[in-house]
Amino acid sequence: MLAADPLFFRGLSLAVVVIVIVKVLIVFVVGLVATMFMVWFERKIISGMQNRVGPNKAGPWGLLQTLADGIKLFFKEDLVPERADSFVFKLAPFLAFVPAFLVWCVIPLGGDFSNGRGGLVTIAGHRTLVQLADPPIGILLVLMLSSIAVYGIMLAGWSSGSKYPLLGSVRASAQMVSYEAALGLSIGSVLLVAGTLSTNGIVIAQNTISRWHIIATGVVPFVIFVIAGTAELNRPPFDLVEAESELVSGFNTEYSSLRFALFYLAEFMNTVTMSAIIVTLFLGGPQPITIGDTTLNLHLGPFSGTVWFLLKLFIFLYMYVWLRATLPRLRYDQLMNLGWKVLIPIALGWFMLLAALRVARDEGWNRVVVGVVCAVVLAFSYLLLTAAVRTSSKNREKEGAMF
Repeated sequence: MLAADPLFFRGLSLAVVVIVIVKVLIVFVVGLVATMFMVWFERKIISGMQNRVGPNKAGPWGLLQTLADGIKLFFKEDLVPERADSFVFKLAPFLAFVPAFLVWCVIPLGGDFSNGRGGLVTIAGHRTLVQLADPPIGILLVLMLSSIAVYGIMLAGWSSGSKYPLLGSVRASAQMVSYEAALGLSIGSVLLVAGTLSTNGIVIAQNTISRWHIIATGVVPFVIFVIAGTAELNRPPFDLVEAESELVSGFNTEYSSLRFALFYLAEFMNTVTMSAIIVTLFLGGPQPITIGDTTLNLHLGPFSGTVWFLLKLFIFLYMYVWLRATLPRLRYDQLMNLGWKVLIPIALGWFMLLAALRVARDEGWNRVVVGVVCAVVLAFSYLLLTAAVRTSSKNREKEGAMF
């Protein structure tokens, strides 16, 4: 894992240790500042869309409103329900918050990708990547951490000793299982095209806009990843885990003070983190926009990659706020149907199509014939799935309502 960063090629020294500590601090500060910004950004954008004022008192343009809210929560009474499992109740917020932080360790935040430099920059005479670590299985680490985050929600609801939080945690578990499969299959399409599990390698593979994975994979995995990622984040229209009209506040109903703040921050940090993952996987990460031999150069030296990364990141942050401000919440049966009957079959079929075309290219087969055969197989599979769903629906109607 250490060898993945050229910083360690010449062994450890004081300068190397200092650079690593600085990178850790940068990742930590970026995570906190990005979360505070996201809270303010979401409030401001939604207030504009809904013709409201939004935060404007604490600091210029209300920028310090998140800090003011944090200070307020710090002085609120910390309650632990009498029937709660005290240890698990106190542990759960950290299980939700920490994974969102750790994902930032493997996301390239910048770097020089021109002329085959692979994102390397020179700091104090040492060449290094603008990311904390680049393990060979970086994207698997991202999937693992995204799966672990649901344990915080699940344990929070279970340990509260109340029915509404428990229902919220059960929903979170079912939702994660449903959409994690579609999420993994869409990432599989990216890995198939990129040929590496390294996040830095995935960015390097997208050196021109035609090789950005949103285009190279045929757009479909990108759309599936965005939808499944939104469900993983429990954001509208998939916020069934904390549906106020049904579950009071869902899994965090019994939480207050700093423990509630950790859940609150985790939600917004996960939004920024998921947006960063989308940019890394599908939009070239810190890579500049390159069309053919023409590159849009920002002339910012080693900071160009970071600026490109932030510009792409803002697109998805705005998209998530836009979705929250406009779309109504889905019913739970609609949520499950979308995951199991639509996203997973499409993601699996598209992955198999890309795999068949890749094998055809490597073996020298006629790709047109292979494409036609795959299209016929996928169409037949769709008809079988539709027939099965229709038959199941008719059987349920004959049996009548269970309750």
